Amino acid sequence: MKVLVSGKVQGIVLKSKDSINFLGTVDKKTGIISDKNHDLFEKSLKDIILVFPSGVGSSVGAYTIYSIKSNNTAPLAMICQKADLTVATGCALANIPLIIISDEEFSSIESGMNISLDTDSTNPLHYQ
Repeated sequence: MKVLVSGKVQGIVLKSKDSINFLGTVDKKTGIISDKNHDLFEKSLKDIILVFPSGVGSSVGAYTIYSIKSNNTAPLAMICQKADLTVATGCALANIPLIIISDEEFSSIESGMNISLDTDSTNPLHYQ
């Protein structure tokens, strides 16, 4: 596990098996996944812990992450297997906690789980 943006949150997981292109997939105003081909189509990112494999796409996606935070429609935290520059930059700008986890940890997390994340702890991820 690697911490890229620190923070402390608790919430319900929304997990995607698909990578996320924040610029082309997420509505900046509502935080809802608008891509019909995405497995989270019509799901809201607001106030959840978003777990996904990786980000893809344009560096402008970082602005989308910042925008959803400004519009109060952002996730509480993001957890992924690989963080591209877009996701890392967007989370840093928006102050959204971001951690990278192993494939094994990724497969043990499911949508609907209640987890707490405290990046200052020796064991930052707790399942409840």
